This record gives sequence, structure tokens and C-alpha cells, in this order.
Amino acid sequence: MRFILIFSFLSVVYLSCDTGLPAFDGQRSYKHLVDQCEFGPRHPGSMGHLATKKYITEIVKDLADTLLLQEFSYDVYGKDGSYNGTNIIARYNPSSPEQVLIGAHWDTRPWADRDKNSANNNKPIIGANDGASGVAVLLELARLLKLSSPPIGINLVFFDAEDSGTSGNNESYCKGSIYFSKNLPVDGIKEGIILDMVGDKELSLPIERYSLNFHGKLVRKLWDRAKDMELNAFKGVVGPAIYDDHVPLNQYAGIPTIDIIDFKYPNSFTNYWHTMNDIPENCSAHSLQQVGKLMVDYIYNRKFYNP
Repeated sequence: MRFILIFSFLSVVYLSCDTGLPAFDGQRSYKHLVDQCEFGPRHPGSMGHLATKKYITEIVKDLADTLLLQEFSYDVYGKDGSYNGTNIIARYNPSSPEQVLIGAHWDTRPWADRDKNSANNNKPIIGANDGASGVAVLLELARLLKLSSPPIGINLVFFDAEDSGTSGNNESYCKGSIYFSKNLPVDGIKEGIILDMVGDKELSLPIERYSLNFHGKLVRKLWDRAKDMELNAFKGVVGPAIYDDHVPLNQYAGIPTIDIIDFKYPNSFTNYWHTMNDIPENCSAHSLQQVGKLMVDYIYNRKFYNP
């Protein structure tokens, strides 16, 4: 295992808003989405990848209690040579006996292999939704966690090298979360939530099927709370099973982890996933707001989530 301890300090506590919970700002979150996309494609080995690593690290180093960089190398199926990746871990309240993980991948797909225009199939995607959206939520959460110390330990994990895989070969995906799960840099994480493809303008979030099996109790609590909070993007129906970063966390680390994902982007009739149309114009602050608001509730409103 290789990781780097950057620093540690106590976070400053401020009074929250009149609801008793910090207010998630969807517009701030959306700006983070746009900022990432302005770096261009962000697959490992690209200039955009280097710029995004610096962008995330520079933001969270001033917000987290502890920041870890977990570096690793990996091979890409069917490609020569190896690539370098970095998982970025921002820790809050690290001394708490109760630790949870909220994660998202920050890399983007090197090939638009689902684009209807075959001339685009070997071009890298921008990844506004599939890459930038989950990170955008995490970066706004990082700001709130600095302003209002959480009652439990929160580990915001930005996973690298999720999206360079080959269809039909699951473990060619999720290289960062596989490495993290086999070389845990943080002890005692009791459960986790992955955010992926949560920025779609037409956001519709069914219950991902693996998640129901991995941690059905947390799934039910989150979707029940979303209904109570009138977060209409969360649909009380079971969707497809998707191999995502939550699978290695369950499989290799034994951390019960769920996936919040809208795989039908933007809907059942049109596909922007892994195409050149995965751009900021097809995402929205309102969608990020819904997901972020539920994550704030999960972090601070523990009476609804504790056994």
C-alpha cells in the first residue's frame, strides 16, 4: 500500500442554518462540475487528469481534517504499458468510533465507444455526468463539513481509474476502488455510499439492484428519507444491477456499500452515456441539489440512520 499523509488539523465549527442542517448549494456544486469539464477529458495519462487531481487536492487540503493520497499503478486491458492512478481521501472527524464513506470516481472514459457516430468511438469523453457529477457533490459536501463538524467520521473518497474498462470484463473497471479495498488506508469504515452519474437533467434514481442485496437496510432508509424530503428524483423501484465502485468495497473490503446512480442518461429512449454528448449542458444544478441534500441529511440527521 502506498499513500501520503498531507496534514491534519481540527475543523472549525459554525452554527448551521435555521433547519439545523447545513444547506447544500446546487449552484456551487454545478460550478465544480463545469470547472472539471473545462480541463477536458480526464482519463489517466491525460493533461486533464493531472489538472483535475490538482484541482480536487487544492480544494480539499484546506477543508479536510486529514488528507490522504493513495497512489497505485494498473494495466488497461488490451493496452500496452501501465498507468498511474491516485485515490484522494478527505477525512473529517477521523477519531470518531463511527466511520462511513461517501465516494465518487473522478476519472473519465478514454473512448466514446457508445457514440452513434463511429468517428467518435476512439475519442475521449468530457464526462460531465459520468465523472464530474459525483465529484461535484463531494466537493460541496467538503465545504459544508469544514463549516459544521459532522457527528460521525466522514471519509470523502475520490476514486481514480474507474472508467477505463472493457465491456464484459468487470474487473477491468474500478481499478481505484479495487486497490483501495485491498489496501485499506482507513480502518473501521462501517458502510459506504457511491455517487455516480447524479447530474443528469432528467435525473431518475431507481434502487440499484446490487445495492439492495449489499445493504438493503441503508437503501430503504435513504429512499424513505428522500420521499419524506420530497426529493422526487429518487424512485422507489428496483433498477438494473451495475458493476460500479461499490462492488469492490463489498467484495474485497467487506464494507456494505450502495450505489446511487442514474444509468439511463438521459432517459430510456436516448443515450448520452459514454458518448460525446456527456457535457455540462445535459446536467443541472437541481439534480445535484437533490442528491447533495440527501447526503447532508445522511451525515447530520443520524437519528434516521442509526440502528
